[in-house]
Amino acid sequence: MPSMLIHPQINPVALQLGPLAVHWYGLTYLAAFALFMFLGFRRLRHEPFASIKGAGAWSRRDVEDILFLGVMGVVLGGRIGYCLFYKPLYYLAHPLEVFAIWQGGMSFHGGMLGVIVAMVWFARSRAKPWLQVADFVAPCVPTGLAAGRVGNFINGELWGRLSSPDLPWGMVFRGAGDLPRHPSQVYQFLGEGLLLFVLLWLYASKQRKQGQVAATFLLGYGVLRFAAEFFREPDAHLGLLSLGMSMGQWLCVPMIVGGIGLWRWAQTRTQG
Repeated sequence: MPSMLIHPQINPVALQLGPLAVHWYGLTYLAAFALFMFLGFRRLRHEPFASIKGAGAWSRRDVEDILFLGVMGVVLGGRIGYCLFYKPLYYLAHPLEVFAIWQGGMSFHGGMLGVIVAMVWFARSRAKPWLQVADFVAPCVPTGLAAGRVGNFINGELWGRLSSPDLPWGMVFRGAGDLPRHPSQVYQFLGEGLLLFVLLWLYASKQRKQGQVAATFLLGYGVLRFAAEFFREPDAHLGLLSLGMSMGQWLCVPMIVGGIGLWRWAQTRTQG
């Protein structure tokens, strides 16, 4: 039997300064925000943003403000989404624990909805088309998702399903038994993180019809996350739901359908 990889036991605290503990997961969030800023400034050079003049012109200040609103959307939407999507009955019985973010529990799909609300707010406050804002933001998101998956791996959480003992990269995660599992955090880092970023950035580097870059993000993330869920251990309190699909897969279905619909609508609308 081949030797199995063991997940390294990494201290979740990266730096201890007296009573202040700096966690690796928090640093990955900071990395995500820094990457967004860097890519957002580069995005200003892409069309149509580089050519927009007057009151609707894009600036570095816009990138900074979108990041601030986006952080609020991620935190609030991610937490509320987790409570509603994954443990609605528990938080209905313990409503004050909704605010206990330090206990863990965030949902990407909820965070995405929070970001959408933040983008709508930003678009209205700056008199910019909402889909133009969504197209600007979309290519800057996947690297942040990749950073988050690094944090998941460091913490040894959200591990994968059982793998074949012959899988060279099968890994034993502490707290998940003694059998090898898929390192699904790595799969998601490579898929919905790096791969989606490369494809989306290349696609968005040329001027597209308004709404199509955002639609491509919805479709691309939905498909890649749906595929990754086949290797990720379902939430213990939910298991697999109807049709043998996980909650994550069910939440990806409207993303995929919405991405296809938005892309086709943008194509028709622009041509019309």
